[in-house]
Amino acid sequence: MSHTERRNDPIAGALWMLLSCALIAGVATLGRYVAVSGVPPMQAVFLRLFFAVITMLPLLAWRGRSLASTGQWKVYIVRSAIGLFAMTTWFTGLSLIPVGEVTAISFLAPLFATVFAALLLGEVIRIRRWAAMLIGFAGALIILRPGIVETSLGTWLIVVSAITMGLSTTFIKRLTNADDPDKVVFISTLLMTPVMLIPALYVWEWPPLDVWPYLMLFGPLATFGHVTLARAFAATEASVVMGLDFARLPFAVFYGFVVFGEIIDLWTWIGAAVIFGSTVYIARREAVLKKELSAAQTPRAPGL
Repeated sequence: MSHTERRNDPIAGALWMLLSCALIAGVATLGRYVAVSGVPPMQAVFLRLFFAVITMLPLLAWRGRSLASTGQWKVYIVRSAIGLFAMTTWFTGLSLIPVGEVTAISFLAPLFATVFAALLLGEVIRIRRWAAMLIGFAGALIILRPGIVETSLGTWLIVVSAITMGLSTTFIKRLTNADDPDKVVFISTLLMTPVMLIPALYVWEWPPLDVWPYLMLFGPLATFGHVTLARAFAATEASVVMGLDFARLPFAVFYGFVVFGEIIDLWTWIGAAVIFGSTVYIARREAVLKKELSAAQTPRAPGL
């Protein structure tokens, strides 16, 4: 079966994406649970990375040393440093504001990724995508409403996390030019884990026994969340997959309500929908441009 044929099953792609959304929203819920249980954010980040490494050990056993072999170590180091900052601000923000609000603001990350791709990778961003990004950022203002409601520290931390996640995505794009996604995730996690141990030790508090099962779930949930996301992209077009990413919000709101009794306001839903709509438009526009470029580069058969 050809690569094109593999990417022609939107139903399978939708199912994989919905499962990914449920798992990734679960990671956010776990993060908030362990935070309100008293686990310091930096310790939570370390344990999330540590259990992710353990989860990926079977992959290492299967692929051997080649999984940790790369010629892009400098890029990995920069990406890992950015990733650690993004994760630390994200976990700290999760300790302060509801899971649903965190998820809504995190929809900004792809917009920042587009901006950084233009600035750092030289990608051409035309007027339609710039307009879509401005609309997306207007959605963030609907959520934040600066000057109308008081914006908490947790909210600003998640905004900073979204910015750095967007920047991290830019470096991931560069890494995947030469390395496969499994290798990118494994090497990045392997680099971040021992580095994060140092600040974690300064704030280390042994969690209660009943919290450890939730900490141990971090690795599998995060790993399988990304695996199912990769399968969604493999099953169908990226624009179709991105069109379902909004499902993370109802999953997160549902988990937040069941576990913590949290409810997010209507403005957060509206702002998230605006951000998401602009993100979907950008994804679809990029898909159209790629098809046009591919068609232009395909050599035509000589006339009969």
